Formats: sequence, C-alpha cells, structure tokens
Amino acid sequence: MSEGPVYREMSVATIREAEPVQVAFLESARFYKLSREHPGFERILERLREARASRRVLKVRLASLDSDVIEDVE
Repeated sequence: MSEGPVYREMSVATIREAEPVQVAFLESARFYKLSREHPGFERILERLREARASRRVLKVRLASLDSDVIEDVE
C-alpha cells in the first residue's frame, strides 16, 4: 500500500523567515518547512500569514504523515 499526500487541519502559531521558511502549528511541536524554491511559495506563504492573522484553521498538505515539508495549503 503506497502512502500518498496527507492533509492535516492545523492552526499557524508562528512563521520564521529563514531558508527554508519554518512554520509552527498549534497542533504540533515540529517546525514544518516551506522552500522558497517551491513553485507556489508566494501564494502558500500569503495563505499562511492570513490564516495566522485571522486565527483560521488551514488544511496543510504534506507528502506523508512523517513529512515536515509543506506541499500546499487550503
């Protein structure tokens, strides 16, 4: 059984402007990464910032349950 992308509903706690950008969510002690090389970087970062400001929950797409790389957000 192959493991595909996974969506987790999470609330943005903090965003660290580094390379890669590091994002902490209230639901996890881990820092998740968003590469500046990602084709959707600007769009995803803007959604993360908006969600943090409005305290809105996002669906965060990860490559797998064990991944710490942000692939997309909804």
